[in-house]
Amino acid sequence: MSKQEQIEELQEILREDSENYRARRELALILIDSGFAEEAAQHITYLLQKMPDDSNLYYNLGIAYEKMKMPYQAEETYLKAIEINPDYADAIYNLGLVYTDLKDYQKGIECFKKVLKLDENDSNSYFNLGICYFKLGDYVNAILNFQNTLDLNNDDLYAHFYIGNILFDMKELQAAKEEFLKVIELSPDYSWAYYNLGCIAYAEGDYEAVVNYLNKTIELNPKDEGAYLNYAKLLAKMNMYEESKSVMNAAAENCSNIGQICYYMAQLAKAVGNTEDYSAYLNYALENRNTLETDVDKIMAEIESIN
Repeated sequence: MSKQEQIEELQEILREDSENYRARRELALILIDSGFAEEAAQHITYLLQKMPDDSNLYYNLGIAYEKMKMPYQAEETYLKAIEINPDYADAIYNLGLVYTDLKDYQKGIECFKKVLKLDENDSNSYFNLGICYFKLGDYVNAILNFQNTLDLNNDDLYAHFYIGNILFDMKELQAAKEEFLKVIELSPDYSWAYYNLGCIAYAEGDYEAVVNYLNKTIELNPKDEGAYLNYAKLLAKMNMYEESKSVMNAAAENCSNIGQICYYMAQLAKAVGNTEDYSAYLNYALENRNTLETDVDKIMAEIESIN
């Protein structure tokens, strides 16, 4: 039976008996899984009027609120679930995710540590501790927790990816390279692992590898404006201006922010002293001002400074 058929069957049951709490609870869960979070929240709120001390209902309401992009309401309902059941690990974990999304990383850390007191083998909590410490710039504790993640699940590609990023920032290029290669081994289509390998190759002076890795990045993610821009910048630093222009032309063909891309191309032209291209791309940017992020007055001032 499909989810839609299940929903229709449970709705029919409730039409005949609106007090069938089991059917209403089951319907709410299926609605959440099917993308109907608002309708699910209505059913759960109804049930909470009848069962105000049911921690599971508050937990599921929190999930519905998260899906509805209502983090503060989700926080409130998870806290209520934990108030009723202080050892409710899933609610504590989800509350940690809410705090992480809200950039309240210290509260997130508190939540994930509480989960680990209940289950010391929860690799997801170690990973999210790593994320919180990473966001706080505490690389020592970030690596420690990402490594704890890998000790429990060495196939966690995101833990490898974050460790690679930290090692790259610490100039541990060979160790970082090994982490990104592991990411590709686990997920051959992970475009940003190729991008980071390209950056390592650039730092090592292996320009042929830079081109190969970054071409692979664009191949896997042809609409990533940032990847095109960073690739073009690296090519310009390698005195490969024409190749840099080709990359940005490809960005213009594949991405939507044409105006902003033209502005980036203007800055590349300026960097290599090509005044003609610099002026032309600034004017192209103005012609596509509906997709510009840079202030129009700033661009006009740049054009005037050329003339």
